[in-house]
Amino acid sequence: MVLFLSFLQGFLFSLSLCFDLGMVNVAIVKAGVERGFKPSFMIGFGSCFGDMAYLALALFGFSYILNIEAVKWSLWIAGTIVLLFLSYKMIKESIRPKMIDWNGGGSVTRTSSADFWFGLGAALSSPTVMLWFVASAGPIVAELNGDGQAVIALFVAGFFAAGLLWSLMMAVISSRTGKALGPTFIRVLSLLSAVLFLYFAFRVFLSGLSNVTGD
Repeated sequence: MVLFLSFLQGFLFSLSLCFDLGMVNVAIVKAGVERGFKPSFMIGFGSCFGDMAYLALALFGFSYILNIEAVKWSLWIAGTIVLLFLSYKMIKESIRPKMIDWNGGGSVTRTSSADFWFGLGAALSSPTVMLWFVASAGPIVAELNGDGQAVIALFVAGFFAAGLLWSLMMAVISSRTGKALGPTFIRVLSLLSAVLFLYFAFRVFLSGLSNVTGD
């Protein structure tokens, strides 16, 4: 049961980022609308490895500094605030969805490998991804460090599985429906993202509170 919950936690953690219609999702959908399923999926597939690179930094980097009391406090406070801010941002976008020109900028021709590297680079350079990992990954990862390698491995597997499934779903939808991805679609994604951000803000706050009180 603990292992399944770890996988689910990683899956939801990844989805909270996937639901944000930032530069990576826009690139995936535009490729699907203009060039079809394969280019769209390859961009999403590449972005999965960009996200995994940030997760690896969080897993290995934070393990060396989480014993510093000031770092724990900073991650607790900053992580909760940023996640609440992202929740607020997504709620606003669910009420007033931003209009995205899925067909703007003209069609681009790239090989499959170029699409993969483009997706990876887009994920690594996305401001939303950077902010999300810096502020929230530390406290979540801190909960896993004492649970053993199997728990961490399943968390990572769930994280990657969600990104892969999301890329596949977006590639199918965008290549088949194209311009049908309108305000209602954006509202639903924004609302789901807000719910997940609130969930992780709650988790981060409770985790930090437990560390401070020593419970």
